[in-house]
Amino acid sequence: MADLDTPSPARARWPRWLRWTTALGVLLVLVLVAGLTTAVVGVRRSWPQTGGELSISGLDGEVRVVRDDHGIPQIYADSTHDLMLAQGFVHAQDRFFEMDVRRHATAGRLSELFGESGLETDLVVRTLGWREVAEKEVAMLRPATRSALDAYAEGVNAYLEGRSTSEMSLEYTLLGITGLDYQPEQWTAVDSVAWLKAMAWDLRGNLEEEIGRSIATATVGEDRTQDLYPGYPYAAHAPIVQQGGVADGVFDQDATGAGAGGLARPPVGGAATVRALAKVRSVLDGMPALLGRGDGIGSNAWVVDGDHTDTGAPILANDPHLGISLPGVWTQVGLHCRTLSDECPYDVAGFSFSGVPGVVIGHNRDIAWGFTNLGPDVTDLYVERVTGDEWEYDGQRLPLTRRTEKIEVRGGKDVELTVRATSHGPLLSDLARFADEDGIEITEDGLLDQVDAVADGQQDESTGDAAISLAWTALTPRPTADALLALDRASDWTSFHKALSSFAAPGQNVVYADTEGHIGYQATGAVPIRRPGNDGRLPAAGWLKETDWTGEVVPYDALPNVLDPDSGIIATANQAVIDPTRYPPYLTSDWDLGYRSDRINRLLAADDELSVEGMAAIQLDDRSAIGEALTPYLLDVELPRGYYSDGQRLLKSWNYQQDADSAAAAYFNVVWREVLSRTFSDELPKVIQPDGGDRWFAVVSALLPRGKNPWWDDVRTDDKVERRSDILRDAMIAARDELTALESPNAEEWTWGALHELELRSSTLGESGIGIVERLFNRGGWEVGGGGSLVNATAWDARTGYQVATAPSMRMVVPMDDLDAARWINLTGISGHAFHPHYTDQTDLWARGQTLPWVFSEKAVDDAAEDVLLLKPEG
Repeated sequence: MADLDTPSPARARWPRWLRWTTALGVLLVLVLVAGLTTAVVGVRRSWPQTGGELSISGLDGEVRVVRDDHGIPQIYADSTHDLMLAQGFVHAQDRFFEMDVRRHATAGRLSELFGESGLETDLVVRTLGWREVAEKEVAMLRPATRSALDAYAEGVNAYLEGRSTSEMSLEYTLLGITGLDYQPEQWTAVDSVAWLKAMAWDLRGNLEEEIGRSIATATVGEDRTQDLYPGYPYAAHAPIVQQGGVADGVFDQDATGAGAGGLARPPVGGAATVRALAKVRSVLDGMPALLGRGDGIGSNAWVVDGDHTDTGAPILANDPHLGISLPGVWTQVGLHCRTLSDECPYDVAGFSFSGVPGVVIGHNRDIAWGFTNLGPDVTDLYVERVTGDEWEYDGQRLPLTRRTEKIEVRGGKDVELTVRATSHGPLLSDLARFADEDGIEITEDGLLDQVDAVADGQQDESTGDAAISLAWTALTPRPTADALLALDRASDWTSFHKALSSFAAPGQNVVYADTEGHIGYQATGAVPIRRPGNDGRLPAAGWLKETDWTGEVVPYDALPNVLDPDSGIIATANQAVIDPTRYPPYLTSDWDLGYRSDRINRLLAADDELSVEGMAAIQLDDRSAIGEALTPYLLDVELPRGYYSDGQRLLKSWNYQQDADSAAAAYFNVVWREVLSRTFSDELPKVIQPDGGDRWFAVVSALLPRGKNPWWDDVRTDDKVERRSDILRDAMIAARDELTALESPNAEEWTWGALHELELRSSTLGESGIGIVERLFNRGGWEVGGGGSLVNATAWDARTGYQVATAPSMRMVVPMDDLDAARWINLTGISGHAFHPHYTDQTDLWARGQTLPWVFSEKAVDDAAEDVLLLKPEG
């Protein structure tokens, strides 16, 4: 028998220090496992229940929520009340934190959650008064709309009932760790309607162009400013509606209309005005991506009739281009009444906004529709003569209206904001003290001698600059929410046309198709009628009556529309709606210049057997119009042989397609950025330098044949006058060096996608500046093709780099003969919960140009079901 004091062979091989080290290691592993388990439990704690049964308050009957393998819900109920309540509950399950942030943003209360980082946005939103407008709009709504909004709010509040914030989202948990003591308020109808103000702001039209045109006029003169803001090329790029006019106040597609005379251009302000405008632009540029920045936004939507398809039935396609956010702006859903009736008329599926009931873009059993931004000029800036608490109008001194807003700032002192306004609107110039002064560069020395200082002696003593007010039609309450739900219920062209009559803001192009074979188009929006002294292209003199709006808007019945056009094709891509020589109401002069729409029209007309797959392929077309225009000039440039000519050799065989793996596209886009900078940065203030979009396509295309145009000269070089050849050569040399540094010395290894990456950033904690926190919520690294003002519009900003700035926020294709054969894809996933399987599960497919099946019939939905949740009344 062994001696108990004799160590075993195994124990003899383990010294005491090693046994302690091992024990500590095991303990550390156990702690890490416990911590990891706790972290996993904490992360998953807020994930939604998607199967089994749940009893929730407010329901009258049982609701079935069927989710597919990407978590997309299809909701079945017996009443409108239960259907909308369930949508509110499901939206909250998936994205309540996003909804809560959105309502704080639209109320100007972000600072309550995020401290001083939200203050700039709150100041702008409170100045504009979005929440107050939304409150008035809710009071205007039809009873059926109000009931749906209230039912939706019941569903959101049923989700909130009895839940701690840690059971709602990971973001609340992290905010709690930082000391936020917070419990969300009950959801209301106003919270839903207020989000429509944010979308109207995002798609507001030409406010940036109005500011930019004014600054450019004051710095380089009116004639040269016209070079920078070219008119729409009606002869080259067809408008949306190519037939019809206004007869007896109503648009008639068979009428021959005549345009009205042009409006007068208002005068240009002096140094105080231009400086104030630059500061206003700086403040607006500081708005978060969550609310949109209004610049570079576009969309594609088109529809073809059965003569152009392989099935003989219409096909409709849509891909709205919006700012990048995580989660994405859209969430997919289906809303189905088990038995259709006047009391429960919904059988619809498509893309919705979290926080808003119904479907915004999609189809029901009878019709399909898609949106692009109309871009009407619904904003005007006015230079006001302000003295103390009074302003001048039509020879009289009138009192400014004033209201005081108290903004609570988490972790800091409350901020008291006094909002002053004229009859035109709030004074945005009062926000000038919050402007980022970097890049404004507006001084007396930087202005032309001939600028008339219309505001000289009228500087507002509170800012030292001119007083600038904003008139915007979206600040007048109108019942846009009525239109969204009416559109979901529409069953033919007549009801579709009627539904859109209350769609006031943002103004939209809406394409239409139905199961009977019809296609159509309707323009929507409250577009102001201006008096003759103001064409909307420059800030106007606020003290002159003749520059004012009349107080009326273009009547809905007078807005362009068309049903079953002769061509059988309707394509909208933010181009001009109709030739103004045959249409009297003024809509805008700042259209997208039609490069995308022209390409789409050409591709559609080239194929009379279009399929769902063919339509989806057109959405991915990335042929570059500026590439086609500029490349021949680049091939003529004399470069040193060898290293610097490598990129030029790539261009010789380039097909102008900007695929992600294209070396030529990589080289071209770096050259394009250099050309813009070298041509314009010497004369234009930083705030209006080129972003590289469609307007700059037209500007540079017009300059290329004029090799000695003064724009090519770099005014900073006193001993030389540069010509086009100098700028192009220097740009190509610099591009070669840049790509060598960024990618590879071997030109064959360059790819456009390596430069042009999609990064999804949470607009709240993903912008915190804390690396470890940002990594929890942000996702990135998708190399994509496309570019700005291409059909595949993954736009980038030449002022900041090549990363995707705006993109198709979703893509959809709907064949009207078989709704179960429709396809769709979202930029992100259905979930707003970080680490959830459906957080970004659609992004890989989106980046590869793929789409998901979009089944509609109940049988097809059930066949694709991954989870089924039964929502039951309490008790």
